Amino acid sequence: MTDAQKPEDSGAQAARYRANLQGEIDGAQLYRTLAEVEANPQVAEVYRKLAAIEEAHADLWRRQLARIGKRAGPLRPAFRTRALAFLARRFGPAFVLPVINTLEHADSGHYDSQPEAVAGGLPRAERSHARVLEAIAGGSKGGLPGATLARIEGRHRSGGNALRAAVLGANDGLVSNLSLITGVAGAQADSQVLLVTGLAGLVAGACSMAMGEWLSVTSSRELYASQIATEAEELELAPDEEKEELLLIYQAKGLPEAQARALADRLISNKETALDTLAREELGIDPDELGGSAWTAAGSSFCLFAVGAIFPVIGFFFLSGDPAIWTGIGLSALALFAIGAGTSLFTGRGLLFSGSRQLAIGLAAAGVTYAIGRAIGVSLGG
Repeated sequence: MTDAQKPEDSGAQAARYRANLQGEIDGAQLYRTLAEVEANPQVAEVYRKLAAIEEAHADLWRRQLARIGKRAGPLRPAFRTRALAFLARRFGPAFVLPVINTLEHADSGHYDSQPEAVAGGLPRAERSHARVLEAIAGGSKGGLPGATLARIEGRHRSGGNALRAAVLGANDGLVSNLSLITGVAGAQADSQVLLVTGLAGLVAGACSMAMGEWLSVTSSRELYASQIATEAEELELAPDEEKEELLLIYQAKGLPEAQARALADRLISNKETALDTLAREELGIDPDELGGSAWTAAGSSFCLFAVGAIFPVIGFFFLSGDPAIWTGIGLSALALFAIGAGTSLFTGRGLLFSGSRQLAIGLAAAGVTYAIGRAIGVSLGG
């Protein structure tokens, strides 16, 4: 008898049911939070429906636990869920939606091998969330804009993962400046030199990140503007073909052909509305934003890099010599662990594992640069 064929003991079965229940509680809480903070009532209704689905799934696992004589026990949303809910309330749904979407896709096959879940239709329900959203968008009178639906699903081509960018931007500044300072410290530089080195590394790195982000967003905006201009030209030269594209788009979303054709006719009758709709539905571009402000993106990148890069330098403002170096390393270690824990929000890994891994990688990079700096210092002094 293979491992897959062996009967599951009651303890393992109860643990699996409780883990499933926890996941559904987390999902329901996230969707309820998104419904509370979403300004668009149609999108908020989508979130409420998704929360109801997750709550129904949670009830299934409660019943399974009761069936084998086990109690669910007091369960509350996990740390990751509470953190994402806080960020959604603080910065809005768009800030966390890509993360939630990534986690949803990672868990989409979780129930495939669980007979109780298969019998209850959970695998099919989990995979159909996006299709449910599309059906709701198509069934409404005006339909949700394609960009809105894309934002819900975390796949807007002109958007980005703000949470991921914030965590990784700070990490870049921290690791690069910590490595720079420890490398120079290995060459036996004095405290004043290390302070100047750290500040120079902070400013240079932050400026480089800001310039790179400005170029990236500016290039994207120019590309999107060009695509919209091409779409406007096509709309002017071949309106019937553009109408057919709209018809196919709405049919693909589940709208009956007659309704889809009526909606396409109404939209194409107004060139401005038609162009806006085609940009959102066909290109996935919000004409009002074009991917956001290049200057805002540059400023954010500068600040995020600088926030991370300041930790290795702090000790040199108040101390000198080895105490300043070790203070910077200690603060950097704490920040590295916190950043690693932050990555667990969008990777799905454990908080302790993610924090420890980031700490080990950051300190290893600093150790390598220290050894190189030490070797260079001995060689030059020798």
